[in-house]
Amino acid sequence: MDRYARWNALLEMLTGSGRVSVEEAADRLDVSQATIRRDFDQLAQQQMITRTRGGAVANGVSYDLPLRYKTAKHSAEKQRIGAAAAALVSPGTVVGLNGGTTSTEVARALAVRPDLNTNAEGAQLTVVTNALNIANELLVRSRMKVVVAGGVVRPKSFELVGPLGGALLREVTLDVALLGVDALDPQLGAAAHHEGEAAMNNLMVARAKRVVIIADSSKLGGHAFARICPVERVETLVTDSGAAPELVAAFRAAGVAVICA
Repeated sequence: MDRYARWNALLEMLTGSGRVSVEEAADRLDVSQATIRRDFDQLAQQQMITRTRGGAVANGVSYDLPLRYKTAKHSAEKQRIGAAAAALVSPGTVVGLNGGTTSTEVARALAVRPDLNTNAEGAQLTVVTNALNIANELLVRSRMKVVVAGGVVRPKSFELVGPLGGALLREVTLDVALLGVDALDPQLGAAAHHEGEAAMNNLMVARAKRVVIIADSSKLGGHAFARICPVERVETLVTDSGAAPELVAAFRAAGVAVICA
């Protein structure tokens, strides 16, 4: 287990219990107590946990973990979701794509589609994104036209937020917005933990002809602080096969097409 995977596991433990001892963490991860002490010290230096005598306590980290610590969570499901969502995109269209681990998998799936990358003289696909890491994924792996919305970078998600990016988004039209979310509920709609990200996502929704939500099953039926859009605005949900049947039925009853990858 590498350092980031280990840190992710430690943060998940703290999410569940609120407090973890060095001894308990070492036993569960099968590493030395000295390694866990170093991990706790480094996480505390980043203000992600609070160090205690003999262990650590949660410091609000479960609310919005940095993107680089989320990659190991539900990774197989997110790859399947990414491939299924990318399959919904037609050549020559304009796609809006926000940040997050699931959106990153969509970008990777788009980048390797031959029909979107065959014309060296002109872009087969235009992607509008407010996520720096996704822009980088597409630029180094494809010939797509990539448009990056401006704004202030959120280090936790690599997303650009604020009025600068909003000014650009108001001037474009998207054929489809593929949006990762922190929560999606059949009644409450789509939401994000951070209000700045929600505002940018809401603008993408406003400028899109179609809205596709990409979310693994752990995000379904939950709630988050800032609403992105009502469920009536969502055309399609792409999730994984672990989605609860009753939730899938509720989304379909609300008029949302559901794809379980």
